[in-house]
Amino acid sequence: MKAAVLEEFGAPLVLQELPDPVPGTGDVIVDVVAAGVLPYMSEVLSGKRRYMMTLPMAPGAGAVGRVRAVGPDSTRLKIGEWVICDPTVRSRDDARTPDITLQGLSARGDGGLKLQEHYHHGSWAEQMLVPTENVFPLGSIDEADAGMWCVLGLYLVPYGGLLAIGLKPGETLLVSGATGNFGSAGVAVALAMGAGCVIAPGRNEAMLQSLERRFGPRVRTVKLTGDEAEDVRRMKAAAPGPVDSVLDLLPPWAPSSAVRAAAMTVREYGRVVLMGGVGMLGGDDLALPYPWLMRNNITVTGQWMYPPSANTLMINLVRAGLLDISTVETTAFPLDQANEAVAHAAAKGGRFRRTVICP
Repeated sequence: MKAAVLEEFGAPLVLQELPDPVPGTGDVIVDVVAAGVLPYMSEVLSGKRRYMMTLPMAPGAGAVGRVRAVGPDSTRLKIGEWVICDPTVRSRDDARTPDITLQGLSARGDGGLKLQEHYHHGSWAEQMLVPTENVFPLGSIDEADAGMWCVLGLYLVPYGGLLAIGLKPGETLLVSGATGNFGSAGVAVALAMGAGCVIAPGRNEAMLQSLERRFGPRVRTVKLTGDEAEDVRRMKAAAPGPVDSVLDLLPPWAPSSAVRAAAMTVREYGRVVLMGGVGMLGGDDLALPYPWLMRNNITVTGQWMYPPSANTLMINLVRAGLLDISTVETTAFPLDQANEAVAHAAAKGGRFRRTVICP
C-alpha cells in the first residue's frame, strides 16, 4: 500500500510503499477513503508539540473508509461497509485505567508507546489496521461525502465533555474558547443536544458575529475585555438565567485567569468540564476559590477525548438531522499531496473548515 510517511521530525512527508496490514484477532483492515488533517498538524510533524511518535510513521488521526477485512472475532462488520475509524486506541487489559494512544498522532506514556508498536501507522495511507472496537458503521453514504463525514473526528472531542457533565435539553451552557476550532464545534454540538442557550465569549468580534449568524438567537456572544471581574459580569449578564455548565476548550497559550472567569459564571450546583490546553506551555496554575467551590456545590471535571460510545451517539445525531455537518467547508487533497494538505490546513483550516487527504 502507498502511505505518506514522516521519517523524522521537521522533514517533509514522503510517499512510500509499505506492506499491506494483516488483521489478527481483534483487528479490522479499512480501505481509507478520507482522513482529516488537523489545523495544527504542521506543529506536530515539525516536533514543536513534542508528541510521542515512534518514527518512521504514516500520520493521520481517524478516517472514513470501507471495511476490507476483519479478524476471526468480528461477527457483524461486513466487507465493503462504510465506517468511521476512531483514533483513540485503548489497551484491553485494564478497563479501569487503560493505556491510550491516538493512532497516527501521539501516545500517552510508555503503555501508549507499546500500543503504538502494533497500531503504528495512521490514516494517511491506502489502508490501515484498526482495533475492531474502534470501527463504527456509518450506514450508506455517498463516496463524495466521505470527507464531510471526517468532521465527526473534530465534533467528538467537545461532545465527550458535554457527555461528561450531562448537558440536558434546555440548559444554558457557556463555551470558553468558543471562537476556536474545537470551541466552535462545541457550540454546534451543544445546540444539537438541545441546549436552550449557548454563551459564546471571545475577543474577536468578527468571529463572534459569525457564530451569531450561523446559529441564530440561541447563541449569545460576549466580547471579553481581559479584566477578570468585568468578564465574569459580562458573561453572566448575557445569559437568559443561571449558567448551568461551562465547557472549557481554551488553547495552550490562553491564561488560566480566562478559564477561572468562565468557570465562576456557573450557578450553585453548576458543572465545569476542562478539556483545553491551558498550562501545557507553562504559566500559572488554575486557582479556584475553595469556599466558592464548597459552598456552591460546584462540580469540576477533567475530560480527555470521549468514551467509545460517543461515536455511535454522534452518528445518530447526524442521521436524525440534529447536527448538520454539510455546512462545514471541506477541501480534499490526494495522498501524493499530503505536504500541501498540511500547509493548507495550517493556513486555512479551523472553524467550520476541514482539510482531508483522500488516498
